[in-house]
Amino acid sequence: MERPPLRLDAAGERLRLLHVHAHPDDESSKGAASTARYVAEGVEVMVATCTGGERGSILNPAMDRPDILANIGEIRRAEMDRARSILGIEQVWLGFVDSGLPEGDPLPPLPEGCFALVDLDVAVGRLVEVIRRFRPQVMTTYDENGGYPHPDHIRCHEISVAAFDAAADPERYPEAGEPWQVAKLYYHLSFHWHRFAALNHAMIEAGLESPYAERLATWERKPEDEQRLTTRVESADYFAVRDQALLAHATQIDPEGPWFSVPLEIHRHAWPTEDYQLVRSVVDSPLPEDDLFAGVAVSADGRVPSAASRVPT
Repeated sequence: MERPPLRLDAAGERLRLLHVHAHPDDESSKGAASTARYVAEGVEVMVATCTGGERGSILNPAMDRPDILANIGEIRRAEMDRARSILGIEQVWLGFVDSGLPEGDPLPPLPEGCFALVDLDVAVGRLVEVIRRFRPQVMTTYDENGGYPHPDHIRCHEISVAAFDAAADPERYPEAGEPWQVAKLYYHLSFHWHRFAALNHAMIEAGLESPYAERLATWERKPEDEQRLTTRVESADYFAVRDQALLAHATQIDPEGPWFSVPLEIHRHAWPTEDYQLVRSVVDSPLPEDDLFAGVAVSADGRVPSAASRVPT
């Protein structure tokens, strides 16, 4: 059953949010709680998944079996189906093949035909078609480093930024539908020092062993990275939904792993937001924000509310 919208845009249209992700499971590990919040508010949310995750490692020891590995592509699609249902979203496959994460010194060449090597113009065109069909006011993707340097994440960043511009240009990809201007583009930014430091401190205060101590001890802090955060979306009420969506990706998520060693209440109280960097906007949206739709969403009386004063500090 479709949820009635709590807010609309200035043209009276339903709010629409497009997440562009590299693999199945990325939609659940990055921004899933804020996704669930927006779905509950009546926002239409779509995930465009670039690859099928065919070359992803099995990260849950309980699923590391020959029969799983032999059918990994089919299984990861089934996992995506479960996560999509939990989050209440739409989802589309862009149809590219997972590049895998190369390891070694020197790194081996990427496999022929994989997403990271596909012609950029072809990949951008597929995403432009999705944008023009879905007509989101807001898009999210990864930063220029891919969030972490997986070749598919970096390629996902490249096609997302290019498609943001191309979708609005009537001379680009005319066969992909009527041009559409996305209002705002964000990078996912939840994996940052301040968040892990807050969770680490909360675990210690609770007398629990923190899984983040070693990571923080070797973290190379860079001022330019810590200045990126522009937008914190309150989503603690939806962390449980996020965790359910994560667990749907059973080949990738170990329920006995470090993430689930931190109690849900500590996650909620130590860092109750999911975080983003606003990198492109064609609307007036003063920073900092607490809403991806700041400057786009209109309240019931027709005003565009300012969210800046409600950002947690």
